[in-house]
Amino acid sequence: MKNTFKRTLGVLAFAAGTIASAQTTLLNASYDVAREFYKEINPAFVAHYKTTTGKDIKVDQAHGGSSAQARAVNDGLDADVVTMNTTTDIEFLARNGVVAKDWAKRFPYNAAPTTSTHIFVVRDGNPKGIKDWDDLIKPGVQVIVVNPKTGGNGRYTYLAAWGYIRKKGGTDEQAAEFVGKLYKNVPVLGKGGRDATGIFVQRGIGDVLVTFESEVISIVREFGAGKVQPVYPSISIIAENPVAIVERTVNKKGTSEAAKAYLDFLYSEEAQEIAAKQALRPRSPTVLKKYEDVFKPLQLFTVQDVFGSLSEAQKVHFNDGGQFDKLYTTK
Repeated sequence: MKNTFKRTLGVLAFAAGTIASAQTTLLNASYDVAREFYKEINPAFVAHYKTTTGKDIKVDQAHGGSSAQARAVNDGLDADVVTMNTTTDIEFLARNGVVAKDWAKRFPYNAAPTTSTHIFVVRDGNPKGIKDWDDLIKPGVQVIVVNPKTGGNGRYTYLAAWGYIRKKGGTDEQAAEFVGKLYKNVPVLGKGGRDATGIFVQRGIGDVLVTFESEVISIVREFGAGKVQPVYPSISIIAENPVAIVERTVNKKGTSEAAKAYLDFLYSEEAQEIAAKQALRPRSPTVLKKYEDVFKPLQLFTVQDVFGSLSEAQKVHFNDGGQFDKLYTTK
């Protein structure tokens, strides 16, 4: 009787282990500021996947500065998908054979289901009266930004400031002078978007935080209303949020189909609605129109408009010895 009982327990344990191992688990390596977005997306996708396939699935998250995340995946982090805020980080993985060479053609809108832009976050009441980029280079104004070496958030800040001068008719020399003055007002560089927010809100350093539009909602949710307010500059940059399947991982784990379903879901009306609620600009025309009061009108330019491409901007401005190093090291 005792042996029969033991055998029964063994069968049940084996069955339970088989069921547990049958559940697919995906890992999404993403950028700092996307935390709240994926907190809502993941359970919605789990329910969608169960309804459409009858299968259970789990999605885990890994967040950090986008470039740091790309390096982690390149160095062996077994993410099934990457969801970044700059194409250069995914291009880096493509060059190393970690994601497909044609990753940008595998999903709509150059594999970018949402976009964003950069705005200013100031302390409640805007005590320094900050209204536009010109105010960020004034004496006595401290500006908190992300290090463009470690995060796409920081690269977009830099490019937005440079593009502001160019779009007003300025030369590259004038843009370089302006951006150099801006970084002289930066007391400390954040490692990623969330780190920069912590410096500004928790540590109380700086008069203005330059970050993604969606970060305002995150700050209010985490720290409460009445601490900060958004300021929309006259001109800013369009930041695409690209996604890709990590071929190296899905081929090893057999999760290619599930990973594709996850990224496809980001284009669904349900996910686009979640994006809009998180102040990420949706691609869906229907959802965008519904939330037109959320996304304030301002003059937007693309990276291609001013810099040719993000890859070209990376070479000229952010690679070692590039324009950023020349401007920031003279601080």
